[in-house]
Amino acid sequence: MENLTENILVFATNIRTVTDKLTISAALDKNPAIEKWNIDQEDVDCVLRIISKTLSEEEIINIVENQNFKCASLE
Repeated sequence: MENLTENILVFATNIRTVTDKLTISAALDKNPAIEKWNIDQEDVDCVLRIISKTLSEEEIINIVENQNFKCASLE
């Protein structure tokens, strides 16, 4: 069985509202390199988790920031 924990990237964002989530979902859903994603909007950091075998943290940050949201890598 493949170890997915190596492919999960975690970010702090300012994606807070339903409208924000709809906006970012358009960009994330159309990217074939993103296998799965979710946002914990209840968390103070609005944590975005992305499963991708090929995208780097920088590439994901660029995708999110191109939609006018803040995005920073979390450990």
